[in-house]
Amino acid sequence: MFNKKTDKHDELVSNLKHLIGKEDKLKEKLEDNSYLEPFSDDLMLFMSLIKDYYKGDYRKVPFKTISAGVVGAIYTLNPIDFIPDSIPFIGYIDDALVLKFCLRQARKDLQKYKAWKQEQSDAQSKLEAKENTDKISNEQTNTDKKESDQNTTDLKKAS
Repeated sequence: MFNKKTDKHDELVSNLKHLIGKEDKLKEKLEDNSYLEPFSDDLMLFMSLIKDYYKGDYRKVPFKTISAGVVGAIYTLNPIDFIPDSIPFIGYIDDALVLKFCLRQARKDLQKYKAWKQEQSDAQSKLEAKENTDKISNEQTNTDKKESDQNTTDLKKAS
């Protein structure tokens, strides 16, 4: 007997993997089209979220948020949709509307993720600063020890 929840999760993971592999194509499409450009920051933040979700680094996001973003991004990538992208001037209007709707559904969770991402970045910066301070301190200690050892050697030679 199949478990619907497991099937949905497996399908989501498959879609996440597919979407992560298409990130460069999605970036190009966003950059090349004025209808989609206003959504690029939020969509790239969402791409970062799904990569962290896929790796297991960030799981504080509801299934519906992940699903909404995935649907919007995959729809945008699909050149044959409600209004085919090949139709000049209007081909991307439906993509923009779908993205707007999907990203609106995910807005609060994207804001929470952005704050979490900033906390991670701040923590990493503090860790790197501490490591640099420790390294400098260790180097100074080693230099002081070498000078002390040299002074002891010089005193023994002078005696």
